[in-house]
Amino acid sequence: MKNVEMTVQGTMLTIKVDLSKEFGPSSSGKTIIIASTEGNVTIQDREEKVGLNVYKKKP
Repeated sequence: MKNVEMTVQGTMLTIKVDLSKEFGPSSSGKTIIIASTEGNVTIQDREEKVGLNVYKKKP
């Protein structure tokens, strides 16, 4: 995962992403990647999965 922190307290999932970070252009080159789970990932000690991409349009 890039720039993604997930925590579970009881039944609440919290996802933290630092919006000030950048990881370069996407594969298409149209956007800048800010955070990604890089596919679907299982939440620790749970059966649910998360797939997350945070990006912004390239200037």
